Amino acid sequence: MLKAGKNERLELYKDRNVQVFLGKFLSGEISELKPTFDAKVGYRYPEVEAVLGGTSDVEEFLEKLYLAGILERRLYDKIIYCPNCGSQNVSTHYCCPYCKSFNIRKGSLIEHVKCGYMDVEENFRKGEKLVCPKCREELKKPDADYRRAGIWCTCQECGKSFDIPVPRHFCRDCQSEFTFEDVEIKDVYAYTLNENVKGEITAGWIFVAPIREFLMENGFEVEAPAFIKGKSGANHMFDIAAYKEGKTGKVTVLDVAIATENAVMEQPVIALFAKMYDVSPEHAFLVAIPKLSENAKKMAELYNIKVIEAKDAKEVMKSLKEKIAKK
Repeated sequence: MLKAGKNERLELYKDRNVQVFLGKFLSGEISELKPTFDAKVGYRYPEVEAVLGGTSDVEEFLEKLYLAGILERRLYDKIIYCPNCGSQNVSTHYCCPYCKSFNIRKGSLIEHVKCGYMDVEENFRKGEKLVCPKCREELKKPDADYRRAGIWCTCQECGKSFDIPVPRHFCRDCQSEFTFEDVEIKDVYAYTLNENVKGEITAGWIFVAPIREFLMENGFEVEAPAFIKGKSGANHMFDIAAYKEGKTGKVTVLDVAIATENAVMEQPVIALFAKMYDVSPEHAFLVAIPKLSENAKKMAELYNIKVIEAKDAKEVMKSLKEKIAKK
């Protein structure tokens, strides 16, 4: 279920960082974004840090995309924070309930089924064998001769024994100790792309951003999205409009279409031609992800629409550069 409307998501798609980040999902570079644990700083998302250029805004960035319904998430871990310094570099000590020392020895309780004697395993151990200290009979078969009756711990400081230790936490950074009552706990998530918005994302700016920048670097004035009034007086929207000599000069238009199955079919070609007919651009490009169907290719050739087929943004840029260079 989407948490925000399409208009809100479309605004997010215009953000350069959002475009670059979501492009990694669409290209297959990321299938699931999982956090990486760093002993110094705790959990982090290096792929997002690389996009944003730092660590400070990563969680806010991911939360924004999740609340907009662009990303889905699952609970990956729960991280313990030190209440004193905020560090995630925290260890857990299992302590003696009597003297609070974590210098305890953990062992197993064993019961000799035949005579009913019960003691810790080390008292049964005779080399490689298990021998009952009471009746001296060797125990060979688990569940037949003997059974494990649980865990038994012994404190190496006060000498007392117990079955359940008391957990306490230790901050490796500031050396403070604290209990569950004082602990700060935070959810950590792994993220995936919401399949319900994949087509919406591709049509909305993931491939447009690098194309726009490339055209601007080559001297074009670029609008994305662009609204151009045609001869009929109607306004037509294109993913990109590029002007070489200002908006009064000739215009090149470009639309992006993504296949819902194996190839982009005829409809995006027909839609682009209808807009071209009214606007009369100098050139018209259709970027088909990952490819155009054979019938659609024939139609594009008939309508004088230049086709760019690509699986990802890198292939789009390579093909576009070649076509621009020819001109």
